Amino acid sequence: MLTEKHDLIHEFPEHRDRIHDLKVGNNHFARLFDEYHDLDHEIHRIETGVENTSDDYLEERKKRRLFLKDELYRMIRDA
Repeated sequence: MLTEKHDLIHEFPEHRDRIHDLKVGNNHFARLFDEYHDLDHEIHRIETGVENTSDDYLEERKKRRLFLKDELYRMIRDA
């Protein structure tokens, strides 16, 4: 099964420099970025069969990832 990349640089390549600046200069952004990154890797492991969970758990994790992505994008846009 092929899964899509959802890392922020892949999602928002036009904001690469702004993402870097926020990671370095904004502790709240950096914390959310790290949570998003860890969550994306967990979802990837589940989708590729490395980890097994319930469908409900996977959906819950995907919803959290989407929430974080929206919040991070808002911060990127407003920076």
